[in-house]
Amino acid sequence: MSENTLPTADELREEVRSWLRDNYQPLPRNTDPWVSSPERIAWLEKVLDAGYAVPTYPTEWFGRGYPNKLAKVIAEEFAAIKAPGACQDRYNIPANTTLALGTEKLKRDLLRPFLTERSRTCLLYSEPGAGSDLASVRTTATRDGDEWVVTGQKVWTSGAKTADYALLLARTDWDVPKHKGLSLFIMPMKQPGIEVRPLVQITGESHFNEVFINDAKLPHEYLLGEEGNGWRALQVALAYERSIMGDTNRGSRNKKADSLIDLARQYGKLDDPAIRGQLAKVVAMRELNRLNNARAKSSTTPGTSTSIMSLGKLAMSKILHTEAAMKTQIIGAEALLAGSENPVADDVNFLTLNAFFTSIGGGTDQIQRNIIGERVLGLPKEPEIDRDIPFREARRS
Repeated sequence: MSENTLPTADELREEVRSWLRDNYQPLPRNTDPWVSSPERIAWLEKVLDAGYAVPTYPTEWFGRGYPNKLAKVIAEEFAAIKAPGACQDRYNIPANTTLALGTEKLKRDLLRPFLTERSRTCLLYSEPGAGSDLASVRTTATRDGDEWVVTGQKVWTSGAKTADYALLLARTDWDVPKHKGLSLFIMPMKQPGIEVRPLVQITGESHFNEVFINDAKLPHEYLLGEEGNGWRALQVALAYERSIMGDTNRGSRNKKADSLIDLARQYGKLDDPAIRGQLAKVVAMRELNRLNNARAKSSTTPGTSTSIMSLGKLAMSKILHTEAAMKTQIIGAEALLAGSENPVADDVNFLTLNAFFTSIGGGTDQIQRNIIGERVLGLPKEPEIDRDIPFREARRS
């Protein structure tokens, strides 16, 4: 779309507001974050057909070919009335990775279901012996004609129990160095040979799973990028994941302790100079992180990644831990309580425990520091004695 055919920001804003007035009704609350209700799916279909779901995508793939500055207008109008589904080109990991790297068949088969949540997805990356060092994965995909046969084990997989598809990182060549023998796929999850076992978290939830794969199959056309180029393809998917985790944080269960300022006011601590100083620090950290994430997104185009995303993810981890410590300090001895009869304390403790998710998921804080040091600050890389030898010769724990 040429510049002279684009609407102005004001024109687009009025268009989106009018469309939302005519079409949006608040949706029933989703009780399970890994299952989409029929009402939500129907709404996402409308958003996609209107061109608001992925406005920066090409028109042939449900978009409008808009620049980021116009997509931001759409996002603002949807956010103003808390309507979901707009501007998924900023956060939908499987759809964005598929658009950037998928075959024409893969995009035809799955792009729309991914954007409407008719097909839910999970991420099959980490393994028991390959968490921080993802390049050491041993789950193996072997070519068999027009299919790939996959065997291995994955762990810490969110949403695997209900997922229809997975982004799968697998080893396709054991005779080259570890980073060069990987490929990235989209694998159907509802098939024989895949067993999902829930893992109980410290919060009492079971969002994570371990996944056992035994001769599962996927079409060759579901390879993302070129065979052996999985490490580079993975960086595209990880960049979106880190961007999401750097932008957002999960709310509490009872919604009694989400706002740090409201909690301080409720407990009469807002006039405490020490509390006010810490509050100012957290507010400043959040604003700086917002600006940094905006900078990172403005410097990338679909299908590319930037190491600056690691700054946002690491910052959000620090923010969540700092806020959790402050909330514990504000409510004092009440933090020793728990359960539904103590909703504020229950929320504070939940948020404290759940903060560790951001410190681990999408790459640990330590990994983010390595990425920032090496790729943003230009510091020397850490030694890797197994980087340039065939993976089958690498020492294994």
